Amino acid sequence: MSVLRLIFNILWFVMGGFIMGVLWWLAGIISFVSIIGIPFGRSCFVIGEMAFWPFGQDAVNRRYINRYDDIGTGGLGILGNIIWFLCFGVWLALGHIGHAIVCFVSIIGIPFGIQHLKLALLTLAPIGKTVISRQTV
Repeated sequence: MSVLRLIFNILWFVMGGFIMGVLWWLAGIISFVSIIGIPFGRSCFVIGEMAFWPFGQDAVNRRYINRYDDIGTGGLGILGNIIWFLCFGVWLALGHIGHAIVCFVSIIGIPFGIQHLKLALLTLAPIGKTVISRQTV
């Protein structure tokens, strides 16, 4: 199974994953310009890594892993996600949706389109999420 995952990740990287990963990291760099944006930038780099190699990884709420709320999973996290979506999330979501449409045109690209839609949903509210390997689930 891990060989198949590796093949899918390499194909993903070549067929659009690189572009979206770089866009996530670019959003992270822009976020780091201000002190307030540092938590957003950190999330961008973590999720950007997932955007480079999404197969075998999932984004889950930290509340389910830590068993308690932290600053990103509480009320400030909700406010942060609203600000995030208005500044960066909508643009990253459109990029992932556009890539998903292109991938869904061919039957071979369907798994890649599904990953793009998964990442597009993640752009709605990335604050308070962490990326885990499916092998640890």
